[in-house]
Amino acid sequence: MAFSFQDMVEEARLSARALIDYGEHFFNPTVRLGVTGLSRAGKTVFITALIHGLTRGGRFPVFEAYASGRIARAHLAPQPDDAVPRFAYENHLRALVEERRWPNSTVDISELRLVIDYQRQNGADRTLTLDIVDYPGEWLLDLPLLHKSYEQWSAESLALSREAPRAHLAGEWHAHLATLKPDAREDEQATLTAAKLFTNYLRACRDERFAMSLLPPGRFLMPGNLADTPALTFAPLDVPQGAQAPEGSLWAMMVRRFEAYKDVVVRPFFRDHFARLDRQIVLADALAAFNSGPEALHDLEAALAGILDCFNIGRSTILSNLFRPRIDRILFAATKADHLHHSSHDRLEAVLRRAVTRAVARAEDTGAQIDVVALAAVRATREAQIAHGRDKLPSILGTPAAGESANGEFFDGNTEVATFPGDLPVDPEPLFKGTDAFRGLSTQAAEKSDFRFLRFRPPRLEREGDGEPALPHIRLDRALQFLIGDKLA
Repeated sequence: MAFSFQDMVEEARLSARALIDYGEHFFNPTVRLGVTGLSRAGKTVFITALIHGLTRGGRFPVFEAYASGRIARAHLAPQPDDAVPRFAYENHLRALVEERRWPNSTVDISELRLVIDYQRQNGADRTLTLDIVDYPGEWLLDLPLLHKSYEQWSAESLALSREAPRAHLAGEWHAHLATLKPDAREDEQATLTAAKLFTNYLRACRDERFAMSLLPPGRFLMPGNLADTPALTFAPLDVPQGAQAPEGSLWAMMVRRFEAYKDVVVRPFFRDHFARLDRQIVLADALAAFNSGPEALHDLEAALAGILDCFNIGRSTILSNLFRPRIDRILFAATKADHLHHSSHDRLEAVLRRAVTRAVARAEDTGAQIDVVALAAVRATREAQIAHGRDKLPSILGTPAAGESANGEFFDGNTEVATFPGDLPVDPEPLFKGTDAFRGLSTQAAEKSDFRFLRFRPPRLEREGDGEPALPHIRLDRALQFLIGDKLA
């Protein structure tokens, strides 16, 4: 779409906000770290473990400033933004350590300020303020809507919904869609029904059997205080490209509400939060895609490419900081590495690297640094070798969550079990070739799937004295080194 007057106004607002931030950060060096990921990727656990490790003492041998003892203290400071909820760190930590349950998923934006007192490598004492911004990845996938018309979005959404396995899930919505005439008079009840069925379709796509990732508009799945408002009451229509919606028609009504969604939801998020980020980590639950099957893995690949396209990336300069901040480091992280034996961690990382290869290639000339890591912010399992006939399988030990099942056995949430989830291939390429690359829950029963990953409870931790126990992790220190290590040199 053409660059509109509204776009120019937004650019002016962004530049003004950047100037204010630059002035504040000149005397108080600050890094705004965005933490996002698609549903159940572990954003809340990542932030909780990061804060706990820095403030209470974690084991971070790869995080140079911490391992060398140059970080004197890290402490939480009051929430800096009066209009953004504070990240509920203390509640999430209690859930992990005392209740041994995973915190609730991110459904809204939140923020937390961490102040790090450290010594530079030249011996000078300094302070770095780290503002951690937690937001749902589904919101990020809304940003491309700013440059699309309703007609473009409808065509793309309908085309996607007619592909397997989505077509089966969209059956009821498609049946209602066939009864709608875009040129007919606007009809509130027809619109409400269409929006409800379209939302049901998106929810079905997100179910663990299918684990689809590309599901905009994001607020349809997490509406918050906008539930049932006109800005969230629209759906795609089968309309001709290049034509204009007749005044007073159902089509015109959908267009108006689609534009309202961009004005009320997408633009404020972009202007007030997203455009101000300096560094970014994107968490991805690749194992959920393995559970589901090849279609979910392809969908995750498309979603990650769409996410990277949203970032204003490039080498950060004084000029860019003054007028339009850029994200100069992005880390893609495959979470839940503890659900695999360590011999497969590099393979999991290779799968994610393959999934973002095309997206990263488009960013190579910008000067931004992009990396990939397989991690577990909180490690829930231990490793073991389990005898299987004459062979020994590299397995993991953990406590499956209540209700999880394997081979017809249901777990009570208290019993530790050993499991062999399956070997990831050395070469990830076959996983992306064709729709029969491997079998998953979307097409096979659980016992016939090539990979099956259980949900484990957080580990039981032993307290040492009066202090909080350290949270075990896998490569959390590597993530910290990439994201902020240079700022503490």
